[in-house]
This record gives sequence, structure tokens and C-alpha cells, in this order.
Amino acid sequence: MPAERPIFIATRGSALALTQAQAVLAQCRAAFPKLQFEIKIIQTTGDKMLSASLVNADGTLPKGLFTKELEIALVKQRADIAVHSLKDLPTELPAGLALGAIGKRADVRDVLIYRDAAFLTNQLSTINQEQDWTPGQSELTGLKPKITINDLPKGAVIATSSTRRRAQLQERRPDLKFTEVRGNIVTRMEKLATKPELDATVLALAGLERLNFRVTPEGKLVGDAVPDGLLATILDTDAMLPCVGQGAIGIEVRAHDERIAAICARLNHFNTERCTTAERAFLSAMGGGCASPVGALAEVVGEQITMRVVSFIGGVCRRAEGKRAIKEAKELGEALALEMKQ
Repeated sequence: MPAERPIFIATRGSALALTQAQAVLAQCRAAFPKLQFEIKIIQTTGDKMLSASLVNADGTLPKGLFTKELEIALVKQRADIAVHSLKDLPTELPAGLALGAIGKRADVRDVLIYRDAAFLTNQLSTINQEQDWTPGQSELTGLKPKITINDLPKGAVIATSSTRRRAQLQERRPDLKFTEVRGNIVTRMEKLATKPELDATVLALAGLERLNFRVTPEGKLVGDAVPDGLLATILDTDAMLPCVGQGAIGIEVRAHDERIAAICARLNHFNTERCTTAERAFLSAMGGGCASPVGALAEVVGEQITMRVVSFIGGVCRRAEGKRAIKEAKELGEALALEMKQ
């Protein structure tokens, strides 16, 4: 493969997006040490529309909020590879573009994050002793470590912009209240840590771990940028099915670029590609998009793919599960969607 101009890897500029792009960059350089690769940061519509609502997506928001500008860069050959969180990538791609590879999936689970009651008690004691009071600090309330969804106080307010998370939480706890929250992971955690009107939020474990945050065995959320006094509970997939493609990195390319296709062949993780193909086929057949209240999780078991799905489209909860041969990933997703619709 001859050395030409650098191969440009397009990405959003958020900390998580850059971390994911850096991981792809490292893979590319390791697999093709004679080629030059460079990252190109591109701001997307979603990055600019921080005040827009994602919960009640009614068709007024443009499609591909976090992908469109990266795709334009591909089409105009200003970039050669676009790195996305797969969950943000629409199931129907623009003409001339293709999903070239899918990286190995990280942990698909969600995490319930909330304030630590013991930390706040100690903090308030210190404030009273030092008389160094900041308005709002004494109003904050917290909870004990390792709580479940069922342990949340009655009427607790959950900050989330995900219709999927909201629907699954509300199914278990109809008394819960919800408010939207936008911004990157650290911004969301800071809002939870400082706003007494919020009781908890839910974030993807994969994103947290990629930014070097972790949940300790004692239930504390730790990391360099984590606000003091936050606890976390990792939610089992029986309690919260992930969104389609959660935890996976999607690599979008021009459809007939053979040079880039050869690179993608080294980046693709087969089992992840098969599982996410089933999930994306389900979402597409349901007629839903990235903001739809739909969850799905496919897993490779031996020579088969098993998948569990949930949909709250139309305000009605429907669940289904099934399995097929690995080569029939797309057919599995479509079959479960058909079962849902019937």
C-alpha cells in the first residue's frame, strides 16, 4: 500500500470522542506503521444545539445530530475515516458511505449515579465548624452506597436525555420524575453534584471507563475529573437493556474506497460486528432512530447469536427474545421487530 497524503480520522471534539478516535489511531498505526494517520476534529450539529430537547424527538431535530458533519467531510474527501459512538450513528447511511468496521465492544451496561449521603453529612459538619457556607450546599441530599432502582426515594428526579432509559426506569418506578440534561460526561456529573433538585443520573459504563473513571467495590465513582461525593451502581441488563450499539465504536468510510477498506479489515471485531448488525437491523425494522425508546442486546453464544429487545414506541412496553446462527444476524433483528409489531 503506497504512502500518500496522511489518512485523516474525523471525530467530534468531546473528551470521549477524542479518546475513542485516539484508540482507533493507535490501532491504525500499529497495523500499518508505514502509513501516516492524523486526527481531524469536526464540530457537529449536536455539539452546537446544547439547548435542544432529545427526549421528545418529534422529527423537528435534524437526523445525524452527532454524525452529519463528519459524513460531509468523508463525502468531500476532507477525511477518510469517521469515528463514531455506534449508538449515535443512524441505521441508514448517506449514499456513498458505509460502515467499514466496528471495534471491539466495551461493557454495555448503564450506571446509576447519585450523591453520597455520608460525604454530604461530613461536608456539612465541616461547613458548620468553619462557617464557610456556600448557598445550596446544605440543601443537597444523598443516598447510601450500592442502591438499586427500587431504593431510590419516592418521586426522585432523574436527569437523563435518553427516552430508552426514562421508559425503562418509569416501567419499574412510575413515581420517578425526569428532567433533561445535556453536556459531556463531566458536565453532567457536576450538575448532579451541585444541583439539589436532581437526585440521580444514568450514564453508559463504556464511556465512563474510556475516560478512566471507575466504580469501586464500595460503590464510589472515582477518577481525576469526578466531583467529590458521587456514588454509582452498575445496572444489570435485566434492569436496563442498553441502546442499540452501546459500547461499540463505529468506523464510517466511503463505500468504494479500497485503500481504506483494507485498513478497516484490520480494525473490525467480528463478534461485535455480528451483534450490532442484529441490533441495528431490529431498530431499522422498528422504524426507530437513535432517540427512540428502544433497547436491544445481542450476544454471541457458541455458533449462535441470542438477542433480547424492548420497545416503548407508542407508549406500550413490548419485549421479545430470540436466537439464530451467527450468519443470520440481520434476519434475527428483523424477525424480532416483526414479532414486536404483531
